Amino acid sequence: MNRLPRTTKHTLGVRIDNLFIDLIELALTCKFAKREERLTKLWQMSAKIDYLKYFVTILWEMRSIDETKYSSLANQLVFNGQMTGGLIASITKKKNEESGN
Repeated sequence: MNRLPRTTKHTLGVRIDNLFIDLIELALTCKFAKREERLTKLWQMSAKIDYLKYFVTILWEMRSIDETKYSSLANQLVFNGQMTGGLIASITKKKNEESGN
């Protein structure tokens, strides 16, 4: 976030950086979490991805990032959101199948 205007860098930029760090921490925690805890971690990741999409859109609307960077970030966030949602659906399905037996 080196190229953001100073006021944006110290407010929204810091919040976005923190969300990215939180996502990395959650992903690592989820990777090593017990099976029962993974679903909770994935839901938290999904929420943080949604926050990031929203804040990145605000950056773009404020003209703090150009369309190319916005498009790239938005596409990656959508992809990661879909992957996280797929994992949530898969774990939920397995959980339902196991409880049905």
